[in-house]
Amino acid sequence: APVSASDYLAGRGTLHFWGVVGGLIWGVGTISNFVASYVHMVGPATSYALGQGATMVSAVWGVFVWKEFRGAGPDVKRLLALMFVLFILGLVCVALAPVF
Repeated sequence: APVSASDYLAGRGTLHFWGVVGGLIWGVGTISNFVASYVHMVGPATSYALGQGATMVSAVWGVFVWKEFRGAGPDVKRLLALMFVLFILGLVCVALAPVF
C-alpha cells in the first residue's frame, strides 16, 4: 500500500536513521564508481561492470537470504538460475570489452 507523507513522518527515528545510513553508503559507492571510471588502469567498462555487480549482490541477497521465491515452482527456479547465469555473463562481457 502507498505510504502517505504523514505515515512517513510518523516513523520512528531509528528507521529514518538506517535509511540515511543506507543512502550514505550508496552515495559513497556511487562516487567511488565514478572516480574509478576515470582511472586509466581500470577504465569505464570495468568500472561499470563492477558497479552493476551490486545488482547481482542484491539479487543473491533476495533469493538466498530473504528467500523471496520460497514457494516458487520449478519453472520459476529455472528462470532464476538462467537470470543469474546471463547476468554474470553480461557483466563479464562488459568488463572484458576493452580487451577486445
